[in-house]
Order: sequence, then structure tokens, then C-alpha cells
Amino acid sequence: MEIRNARLADLADIVAIYNQAVREKATADTDSVTVEQRRNWFERHVADRRPILVAAEDHRVVGWCGLSDYRPGRAAVRHTAEISYYVHSAHRRKGVASALVAEAIRRSPELKIRTLFAILLDSNAASVGLLEKFGFRRWGHMPDVADLDGLELGHLYYGRRVD
Repeated sequence: MEIRNARLADLADIVAIYNQAVREKATADTDSVTVEQRRNWFERHVADRRPILVAAEDHRVVGWCGLSDYRPGRAAVRHTAEISYYVHSAHRRKGVASALVAEAIRRSPELKIRTLFAILLDSNAASVGLLEKFGFRRWGHMPDVADLDGLELGHLYYGRRVD
């Protein structure tokens, strides 16, 4: 498995993996997205020096991880970033997410990131385990803030220092 910066040619695979999470109700988005809708998002990541990393096997993207600024434009939190990751269902429980998170943590100092945090649905036990494995701790819980077709779920906030 190769972990590398995403290229525009990877965007269709990134979108397909994300839409899989939407269908599985593993994200707070309720509607699928298109490649065209995500193009600006992709370009902002490149321009903002907050990479999207991909895990590729046999030249095919099987998972991805994005780092996003927290409250862009507010200088006091410029060293804080949100981490998000998604893995194709056929490649879960094979170390893909672990490899992506490990690489994001490794790169954080060179990206001038001191603090990473993740926001996840409180039903996502797999992500809780993954984050705790990498030293993230539960920083907060917002109960019942997400409504996925009548199913109310909360948001968990997990974070860690990386410097």
C-alpha cells in the first residue's frame, strides 16, 4: 500500500468512497456528492497546504484522509486542524485507516499543525478505537445533534497534540 498526496485524477475515487459513507450513514452528510461539487474542496486543500492523503493499492485509491483548517482566518487557531478519513468497505480492517492517520500525524509538524481533532458520529465505535490507538482522547460530546432519517446521533470530538 502506498500513502501519498492526492492528485486531481484521484478525485473520482475519493468521491466514490465518501458517497459510500453517506449511504452507510457513517457521516453527517445525507446526500451524495459529485466530483464537480468536490473540485473546489479539493483545490482548497492544495492551496491551503492541508493535504488530502490517499492510500493506494495497485494504483487504485482504497482510502483517503483529509486535514482541514479549524476556523479558517482566525489566527489564534492556525495550528489546529481537523482530520477526516474514509476507507472503501472492501478494504476496511486491513490497516488502511491506521496507515493514513499515522502519516497525517507524522506530517503534522512540517504542516505547522500542533493539534489534531476529529468529529465523528457517536455510533462509530471503529473510529473511536482507531483514534484512541493513536493517542486521541475524547474532548467532548454533543448528544443528538445529527438526524439521519429519524435516527438521532451525537457528535464526538476527539483530539490530541502532535508537537
